[in-house]
Amino acid sequence: MSNRKISETIPIAPLKIIALENIKELGEKVNQYIVNSRHNTLSKNPSSPIYLGYQNDSYLVDYTLPRFGTGEAKAVINETIRGTDLFIIADVMNYSNMYHMFEEDNHKSPDDHFQDLKRVIAAAKISKAKRINVIIPFLYESRQHRRDKLESLDCALALQELSQMGVENIITFDAHDARVQNAIPIRGFDNFFTSYQFVRDLLRYVPDIKIEKQHLMMISPDEGGMTRAVYYANVLGIEMGMFYKRRDYSTIVDGRNPIVSHEFLGSSVEGKDVFIVDDMISSGDSILEVAAELKKRKAARVFIGATFGLFCNGLERFDKAYEEKVFDRIFTTNLVYNPPELLNKPYYNNVDLHRYLSLIIESLNHDTSINDIISHPALIKELLDEHNKKTNA
Repeated sequence: MSNRKISETIPIAPLKIIALENIKELGEKVNQYIVNSRHNTLSKNPSSPIYLGYQNDSYLVDYTLPRFGTGEAKAVINETIRGTDLFIIADVMNYSNMYHMFEEDNHKSPDDHFQDLKRVIAAAKISKAKRINVIIPFLYESRQHRRDKLESLDCALALQELSQMGVENIITFDAHDARVQNAIPIRGFDNFFTSYQFVRDLLRYVPDIKIEKQHLMMISPDEGGMTRAVYYANVLGIEMGMFYKRRDYSTIVDGRNPIVSHEFLGSSVEGKDVFIVDDMISSGDSILEVAAELKKRKAARVFIGATFGLFCNGLERFDKAYEEKVFDRIFTTNLVYNPPELLNKPYYNNVDLHRYLSLIIESLNHDTSINDIISHPALIKELLDEHNKKTNA
């Protein structure tokens, strides 16, 4: 742990934040948290000259991304950011954003969002920001993280492109494979996890859950997520199980070998609550098949947690599965766009990470260690102790 606290240091440069339109709501919550936090800091140090210019009513930068009728665009920064420590936040998965082209409205794809991000970076470089940091919660093209055949390595290329443009730090969450950072070995790359927030909300919204080996089991839906499930199981002091995918390697569908079945490795789940953890829910096919397999094995309640709830094929299959009692509750975060339809589902809980993201920005801006805010085992232990006191009272 570092002895240098945020409250005992000053920023390396004045803080500025550009929250792209695709993540505007979360950006505004982050901004307001930092405004309030710094107001409290100044109230304790009202006459200290080192905090001159430290507090602002807002750290958000006024910018625009106008487009021509052809669909071509540019970024315009409408205020000075010279000498600032700039954090640019982008959600490349926000399919609700539109642009107008040749008299047609089009949904923005991840490629469109990434191009907008580069435009803003280019404008920031011209504006002479002291340091540029990019927060891209869902790492662009992160599912294409390795080469299995003659194919492009888009995530690595994207990281290199950001690095070549002068981005010093890239912050992401629950990367599909964090080893992709090897593409930019001399740049800052931080991959944060959401384990504390998921445990916090699980205990909050399922107050009768028992965090004990005989009552709860952690499940990885595939071999790729085993490390994540092992971490949860170790911190919570419970067992874990894992499914692995049997694929038909003689067939290719949409660039992938189709899954034939899900096979389970682990002890019996009969009578136990189970918590399936993954980095994302894409179409939902795999996670619902895993949930159904667990129910066949007589699991009690099935909870699902994924950092990114994309729901690419809609929510109808989840509605049907919930009605059939295949699962009991789903937790995903607000790090990507959540449609109102999802937020209103009776089985859904949105895990709010604005405070976590604010603390990350503050720590990096103050050039202090982030250990104090990412030490999840210690924080989770506090949650469990408090939960056990309530359940035993």
